[in-house]
Amino acid sequence: MWFVALGCLLGLAKLAEFGPVAAWSWWLVLSPFALAAAWWVFADSTGLTQQRAMDRAAEKTAERRRRHLEDMGLGGFERPKDGHGRK
Repeated sequence: MWFVALGCLLGLAKLAEFGPVAAWSWWLVLSPFALAAAWWVFADSTGLTQQRAMDRAAEKTAERRRRHLEDMGLGGFERPKDGHGRK
């Protein structure tokens, strides 16, 4: 996402002939878009994107469960981080 935003800013600066960017080659100005595409290919091929989505879903589920237990008045029964025994 950062590469896309940088590419947009550089492209606008090039079109407006703003500062030193006006003298840069279009290849250099548009290179952040190529970097963004390369990052997306890497993230998708390694499973990073899917893992982040699964982590967010697990966090939402845990928060919903904690909130429901508190609403029922059963808030002190969370498992410790090691998964054994009570707090």
